[in-house]
Amino acid sequence: MSSDDPRVGDWLRDIIDNAIAAENYVGSMNAEQFSADRMRIDAVERCLMRLTEAAIRLGEERLAQIVPDIPMHQIRGLGNMLRHAYDGIDPAVVWATVVEDLPKLRAACEKAVKG
Repeated sequence: MSSDDPRVGDWLRDIIDNAIAAENYVGSMNAEQFSADRMRIDAVERCLMRLTEAAIRLGEERLAQIVPDIPMHQIRGLGNMLRHAYDGIDPAVVWATVVEDLPKLRAACEKAVKG
């Protein structure tokens, strides 16, 4: 991982750490079980908020180099929904994001950190 900004490694680790935490909170739950657990939903949403903020700080160009198959507008959109349209978020969509998208994002960020 090369960059002139020394904070890039911190932002990548923030993404990794929060992805791991969200994945651990979901564990082996299915979407229905997750949707019934308000505390777990809150914890995962908070992880996703931090993760999206770190991705925004990385910037669109850098993130596209690290993980080209996850468009920045999707990450930014998720963050905006979590912050501004929280009352319209379907917990099953949050669950699917953690199960389907975060492992790929986390793996790409881990690879970038290792350089």
